[in-house]
Amino acid sequence: MENNLITIAKNGSHELDIKKSRFIADIFRIQTEEDALQFIQEIKSHHHKANHHCFAYLLGKDDHIQRASDDGEPSGTAGVPILEVLQKNHVHNVLIVVTRYFGGIKLGAGGLIRAYSNSASQVLTEIGLVELVSQTNLKLTVTYAQHDSLIHWLAANHYEVLDSQFGEYVAIQVPVAESEVESFKTALINLFSGKITFQIIGTQFSEIPLQK
Repeated sequence: MENNLITIAKNGSHELDIKKSRFIADIFRIQTEEDALQFIQEIKSHHHKANHHCFAYLLGKDDHIQRASDDGEPSGTAGVPILEVLQKNHVHNVLIVVTRYFGGIKLGAGGLIRAYSNSASQVLTEIGLVELVSQTNLKLTVTYAQHDSLIHWLAANHYEVLDSQFGEYVAIQVPVAESEVESFKTALINLFSGKITFQIIGTQFSEIPLQK
């Protein structure tokens, strides 16, 4: 649904060697510009002998904050190519820092653009993407006689059971994507001829891996 966000599965890194230069791409989830600046500083401290630390990041659901830096490389050959990779993959709240150890062979503007773009693309592929799906936590209340049928239906339709409580009735907690709540309820009402109750008890975000 339109409220879902795509981001990286985890922080990580990936290295390329191009004509004796090392390009080390580090990727991070961020929530604020302070996060981004802290990670950039950590990379600079860790790779303090490197020649360049070029970066780009996007922040916000609508990417209202976008930053890029060539950090001494020729203008437009590093930061913007990294930023374009983030944009083309539609990711949000992500920082990529590409550290370069110069190997003595100049790559030229086109070579640099390809190197930084490939570094960013490959670290995204290596780490993987997830979709943050907004879900509604529903409590389903049924009788003991209905319990097995409910569990079977949930499993067959790939719904996760977060919690089960057994008292006078059985209460099952299930997260359902917001876009599916009404169809989910309708299906179960039809299955149990209306003899089931629903209660919204909260919301959560779940991370669904994206296949590239």
